[in-house]
Amino acid sequence: MIRFLNPAMLNLRMSLGAYCVICCRRIGTSASLPKSLTSWKHVRNIVKFTGSLILGGSLFLTYEVRALQKSLTLDTQVVEREKMKSYIYMDTIPLDKIENYGIVWQTRRELHKAVRKVLTISARILRSPFDDSFSTVDIEEHECPVWLLLRKSQEDNRAMRLEAVQEMSEAHHWHDYQYRLIAQASDWRTLIGLARSKESDLRFFLPPPPLPSLKEDFSTEEELRHLLALLPHTELDECIQHFTNVALNESSQSLAAQKGGLWCFGGNGLPYVESLGEVPSATVEMFCLEAIVKHSEISSHCDHIEAHGGLQLLQRLYHIHKDFPKVQRNIMRIIGNMALNEHLHPAIVRSGWVSIMAKAMKSHHIMKASHAARALANLDRETVQDKYQDGVYVLHPQCRTSQPIKADVLFIHGLMGAAFKTWRQQDSERGQAENALEDEEKYTTCWPKTWLAKDCPALRIISVEYDTTLSDWRARCPTERKSIAFRSNELLRKLRAAGVGDRPVIWIAHSMGVKELSKDSPALKVLQDDFLEFAKDKNFQVLSFVETQPTFIGSMIKLHVVPVESADLGIGELILVDVNHLNICKPKEKDAFLYQRTLQFIRETLARDLDN
Repeated sequence: MIRFLNPAMLNLRMSLGAYCVICCRRIGTSASLPKSLTSWKHVRNIVKFTGSLILGGSLFLTYEVRALQKSLTLDTQVVEREKMKSYIYMDTIPLDKIENYGIVWQTRRELHKAVRKVLTISARILRSPFDDSFSTVDIEEHECPVWLLLRKSQEDNRAMRLEAVQEMSEAHHWHDYQYRLIAQASDWRTLIGLARSKESDLRFFLPPPPLPSLKEDFSTEEELRHLLALLPHTELDECIQHFTNVALNESSQSLAAQKGGLWCFGGNGLPYVESLGEVPSATVEMFCLEAIVKHSEISSHCDHIEAHGGLQLLQRLYHIHKDFPKVQRNIMRIIGNMALNEHLHPAIVRSGWVSIMAKAMKSHHIMKASHAARALANLDRETVQDKYQDGVYVLHPQCRTSQPIKADVLFIHGLMGAAFKTWRQQDSERGQAENALEDEEKYTTCWPKTWLAKDCPALRIISVEYDTTLSDWRARCPTERKSIAFRSNELLRKLRAAGVGDRPVIWIAHSMGVKELSKDSPALKVLQDDFLEFAKDKNFQVLSFVETQPTFIGSMIKLHVVPVESADLGIGELILVDVNHLNICKPKEKDAFLYQRTLQFIRETLARDLDN
């Protein structure tokens, strides 16, 4: 640690010392002196006068050191380390400007060097020596704000650190080398904060370090299977063990022969046959990734993934499959799960994942950005106390914000649903999805993220993904028998970890109708009765929409999935809407009745909380 004094602060205070330096330099070169100064008498008088100035200047400097000793501090050890690297940064000052500086610019340079030497000697006299690196650090005046922000970002005071990161994220006028300087010198907390800042320039993030070479005669598929084989097979349920064994034992050809059926590990209802058709070369990799997702939910297994080079291997796969978002999302799910373990944060940062996630956060694809936002939120322990486990996605706010959060809104999909696709805008035309990137006001793939977040910025909006009977792997796993109680307790545990319950909550769910389902299930009937009793006792506000149109199942069958009598809970307001079951949760546009009435209900129910 050294003390650094901004030369700009010394321009006025050090005028006496500046004169001494200039005068001495001129006397030493008599060839350039005017004739009036060549006589010994004049020289002797000047030397006497100069000596008095030097003595007075030294005393003045000693006083200034004591007065300014604590004004500015800067840890510059990183500068010395960076000098050993191959980066070379050039100040972008035009040559004509440098030439115009002339004697003034050279004098300032010499003055700054002289000041550093005098301060070093004075500090030793005062028995508070500067760091050795002080004498080698040469910082121009225009670079001082960058270094001061860097120092501020590493303060012990949390509020100062957050303020520094915010100021960095708002800097859009720096030169390239200044962004790179921050990227190289920042600690991992600062980089994570910049990645979660909405306006941050991507030049703050260095490219990930070079990936290690693959083992001889090994493909990425074989490396992935090797990693999976090294993971413990303890603490896994029977279905995870089953699919881990399948991924390890089956070849690409045998897996291709088995395609068919639906399977998923994280509740995304992913049709396996569809994934095979889209990524023919990645079938085994997809199977292995799905198994590793479940392994990454276990803390001790995350340690093994990191120890065996999993972070680098996953990064290689992420780049190879840049055109296949399903592969990338599964990889980001694994990183997000590993980020739940704080002792792995330095390893995740060192491997270059922060720069990858910072770029993904700026993607127009809501699913891609949301997966990256979850992982970064789990890394950001400066501003986020909650932890978002697999399947819990924050749609808003995804970046650091000064907006106080007053309440939570939870979106829960139904059977065959998912955290994002259930809540997309109504698909009036297939071509609209292609225009989503151009104007989210016209079409959005997730209206809670695009519309509700803008209309109610004081809400935290969470969408949850979970396994359902029709979309999970039970049809392919002979031992899968998880009860409703198991599923609900698992979801409850994840929501508690995310801090749900600390604020007022509104639940928005897409249901198949409680009465219809409870006909053949005594357990659901008990749940319905318990809920109604609890809701009436707590005076819950309830709003229900019910479809009036049948839903096409395939091309031949029409089915009224949830009749009016099944949708009526007997509590709250019931509204009939002229849509089918699939579109009851998909507003046609932002001005549509479905969205506007939902927005009205949220604002009225939370009016007291949002106004405070």
